[in-house]
Amino acid sequence: MTIHNSLFSRRTFVVGSIIPLIAGCSSKNTVENAAETRFIAAPTGTPHSDDASPTAAVDSPEPAEPPVSKNPIAKPHPWKDIQYRLAGEGHYVAWTVDDGANPETVRAYAEFAAKTGTRLTFFINASYTSFEQNLDVLLPLVKSGQIQIANHTYNHPNLLNLDDKQVKEEFVRNEEEIMRLFGVSSKPYFRPPYGYYDDRVLKIAAKAGFSRPVLWEGTTGDEGQTTQRVVLKRTKKYMKPQRIMLGHLNYTTIISLLERIKELLDERGLVTVTLRDYYGEASEEELKIVRDAEAEEKKKEEEKKKQKEKEKK
Repeated sequence: MTIHNSLFSRRTFVVGSIIPLIAGCSSKNTVENAAETRFIAAPTGTPHSDDASPTAAVDSPEPAEPPVSKNPIAKPHPWKDIQYRLAGEGHYVAWTVDDGANPETVRAYAEFAAKTGTRLTFFINASYTSFEQNLDVLLPLVKSGQIQIANHTYNHPNLLNLDDKQVKEEFVRNEEEIMRLFGVSSKPYFRPPYGYYDDRVLKIAAKAGFSRPVLWEGTTGDEGQTTQRVVLKRTKKYMKPQRIMLGHLNYTTIISLLERIKELLDERGLVTVTLRDYYGEASEEELKIVRDAEAEEKKKEEEKKKQKEKEKK
């Protein structure tokens, strides 16, 4: 069995020493038990002044309409193997965010997307309640395709430690919850927790309809509790053309930096895309794998049924 760890196949992350891949996705226990960073909003409104003229009127500018976000890719690129970065040359970036432990962060990303037109891919663990808590702002963005929902398993386990049935269940259960919440499918895109996978995991995932594994080539550095300085430094380092960027929905550190990151994207002339924007839907070949797997499973069930009936006689 060949075990793949996305870190060791990308030179981008080797700078004198190797950064542990497990930093890519933090475990739930770590996320839930860590102290969250709190942000206090500055006071709003106009201070009272006795000298102010009671008859003076100030014209308030009309609020700007939120930008319309459309898929900028005219023709989807062909999918080949596991993706660490966007295929080909261009000025695009796939900004992806994982997990979903913190409802405040989930909402902040969604409101940021709605305000700026930024296109994002959420690789979610639907076991978190953050998504249901924020459906009011998320659902329109998901329905329009501006935010893509992709599969990151239900419980965020190391899939290498599970048997075949358990691996499949992680994908299927997550997909069912995603369908319940959003009414859209996460197929065929998935990200294995911690970036850990092997050929067995890939085959099970593909048969369940998840034939497009997505890893990353650069992170915002917020996989654990950290500082804004670290997040901004890493984002500046890795947010470059054709990168698949990895962030997380687990801590509030990044919230006040989202606007600055948008400025960085604009300064560098980068256009955000979802994975579905860039690569489209599953091919007929990928869909055939699913159909064949379903037919094989149905055949096995029928054989079991016949065997039971035979034993009764």
